[in-house]
Amino acid sequence: MLKPFPVVTLLTDFGLQDWYVGVMKGVILRINPSAKIIDICEKIAPQDVFGAAYVLFSAYKYFPEQTVHVVVVDPGVGSDRKIVCLKTKEHIFLAPDNGILSFIIAHEKPEIMVEVTNKKYFLPEVSNTFHGRDIFAPVAGHILNGVKIENFGNKISKIKEITLPSPVLLSNGILTAEIIYIDGFGNLITNIDCNVLGKVGFDINLTKGRFSILAGNNEIAGTSKSYADVNDGDLLAIFGSSGYLEIAVNKGNAKELLNLKK
Repeated sequence: MLKPFPVVTLLTDFGLQDWYVGVMKGVILRINPSAKIIDICEKIAPQDVFGAAYVLFSAYKYFPEQTVHVVVVDPGVGSDRKIVCLKTKEHIFLAPDNGILSFIIAHEKPEIMVEVTNKKYFLPEVSNTFHGRDIFAPVAGHILNGVKIENFGNKISKIKEITLPSPVLLSNGILTAEIIYIDGFGNLITNIDCNVLGKVGFDINLTKGRFSILAGNNEIAGTSKSYADVNDGDLLAIFGSSGYLEIAVNKGNAKELLNLKK
């Protein structure tokens, strides 16, 4: 069996109009020319740590074992915030210590966590504004080359977490949720999954007449199995590919129609 190329993913808020993502890839390839670099997303909303945490959680599990996930949504770049490297059973994560790995550690047990401080693995000159190029990318390249995580710094037992919002069941039987992410289609993704509904007694297989969903001032009867279950331009509620309930418009944009935000 052929040995697979080492895989590294990038998740940033750098966008595609500048050279930032490209130069990170260049740094990685100078250290490991056989690296296979995959863009998860480079268009996270600027400084949106929570959005990045959600996207990372939705994507990482579909990559091969030992993939290195590099996340650079880093409003605190140049400050005293830490950079952390975390290894689970199947994946490695390299990210600023700003809560961006909260979804990961809520669902995965870290085998080891270190604070990345060993300048031996950085670029010779480190800017205060582009740690993605000067620290994250070279460290990722060295991980792909087989450098053990312990070599990058001291072990730590805790990293920063952000509060992951949970739906709230009110005494009148109403389950209140939050919009936690809005995708490129304008779909409003909530913090409700199938397990949450089951625990509070809602049956997603029951549709019209049994429960309704209020999004803003718009009422939706039950959930749909596909976007095409409703007419073009109509609202619907559906469990999307990440397993969370989303409010959508068939061939339309729910964000624009409802004027709702995270």
